[in-house]
Amino acid sequence: MKEINSNKIKNRIKVHFRKNRQIINRQINDFFDWVKGAELVSLKECNTIEDPVRPELDNEFRTSFGRKIYGVKYKNEIHAIMCFAFTNKIPKTVKELDNLSKDAFLQSALRDQKVGQIAIAYTVWSKKKGGGKLIVKEVFKMIKKSNHLNRLITLSPLTEMATKFHLRNKAKLISVNETTQNFEYTK
Repeated sequence: MKEINSNKIKNRIKVHFRKNRQIINRQINDFFDWVKGAELVSLKECNTIEDPVRPELDNEFRTSFGRKIYGVKYKNEIHAIMCFAFTNKIPKTVKELDNLSKDAFLQSALRDQKVGQIAIAYTVWSKKKGGGKLIVKEVFKMIKKSNHLNRLITLSPLTEMATKFHLRNKAKLISVNETTQNFEYTK
């Protein structure tokens, strides 16, 4: 009798393991399908209310003076967003970012419209797991292919979440400022 109950329990456990393994494998495959099929796109605007870092910056700020908005798109839906300003120096505040990107934009008139040498990512957010890491990776590839950009630096808030995100994605902390911190992506 004990042997029959023991066998039933063992069989139930095996069935549960098999079922859970199938569910986990399906979820992993779904995750990698979206990552493989995603593409980096330039956006004309974004929903600034969704931005957890700098929702106060409107689309005009995000797209004027050579600034850009990029998204990771999969099946006609944007899953992650990153906003950039192009500068020639590393800013320590949003105001300084604004001034430096305006200056780089004006200087670009003399250099075939190639704005700045440094891409400053001042906000990033994801709507789907893995989106933040993916957009950093894709943007970094784009910058490496550029013939005028040579660095990817962040202007991040002084939060634990921002610090963990950038360190987890292999960025190096290069400065801590009064209200922000700068990380650099090099690999």
